[in-house]
Amino acid sequence: MESLLSCSAAAWLPRRRVSLSPRRLLSRASAGGDFDSAAFEAARAHLDAAARQSMAAAAAAESGDDDPKAWKWLIRKRIWDLMESQGISQNPRPVHHRIPNFVGAAAAADKLAALDSFMAARCVKVNPDTPQKTVRLLTLAAGKTLLTPQPRLRTGFFSELRLGSLPPGAINEACTSVGVAKYGKPIGLNENVNVDLIVLGSVAVDPKTGARLGKGEGFAELEYGMLRWMGAADDNTLTVTTVHDKQLVDDIPAEQLQVHDLPVDIICTPTQVIFTNTVIPKPQGIYWEKLSPEKLAQIRVLRELKRRIERETGRALPTGASEKLPPTAQRRRR
Repeated sequence: MESLLSCSAAAWLPRRRVSLSPRRLLSRASAGGDFDSAAFEAARAHLDAAARQSMAAAAAAESGDDDPKAWKWLIRKRIWDLMESQGISQNPRPVHHRIPNFVGAAAAADKLAALDSFMAARCVKVNPDTPQKTVRLLTLAAGKTLLTPQPRLRTGFFSELRLGSLPPGAINEACTSVGVAKYGKPIGLNENVNVDLIVLGSVAVDPKTGARLGKGEGFAELEYGMLRWMGAADDNTLTVTTVHDKQLVDDIPAEQLQVHDLPVDIICTPTQVIFTNTVIPKPQGIYWEKLSPEKLAQIRVLRELKRRIERETGRALPTGASEKLPPTAQRRRR
């Protein structure tokens, strides 16, 4: 299901080897303990592989002509195939079922960093994917606050990083998943945050309408919905994506987008900057009716927020239709 957040960069992992699932290992903390980068990266890679297998299964299940999301997977596959066949993809490969890394990603990041909206921003939210690593680096190097989510909301919400709080020479590591987990300050739902610019990864984007497709998990929309709920972003908060020119498409039917699909205001490629002047409405928050019970069960911070809203309002929030998650996305029972 393509629904709508992410992060807290995980915490501290003890060097003592423990018999934990990869998901629990990612979030295990030890006050004052040494961060185990190797264990964290191994666990992250394991979960990433499982998630990509799940997406592949979801794509196959939703490929029928009668599925309302089939057209999205057709466009994604076309772009992923094209990037691999034309040699414009970069590691991690294959780029299928990822926000694809591309040749010229650093040049696209430089274009973004030259935007007036970036230079004026004090706090920038950037997705955690590889092609936007340089954007994260430039954000920190410019002395701005960087908000980045824990990939796939595995251990919490967002992490906050500032150059002044990093050890000398740690800026490059801080732009990686391991570095975010090691150096980031987890922030909660009650944090007083004002995001000035939101940077998204994309698989495909239409320069004429601003319509975009992510990799199919819906976490960019969840992240945005949470920021809207917190009051950290509004309709005037600009959304930007960095992509290769070959990821620009003209066949995303804007009329078939769902209410939670997030458009972009600006596209930066290695060769150009495009202001889309999008008229597609931005999501206004979290659309609980789009979240299946199974999807909700995977994301602790959303469960906590749902309970909080229901407790405060005295009313039950809606939930989406049940879905059968692929085996790799299900929790194993002992």
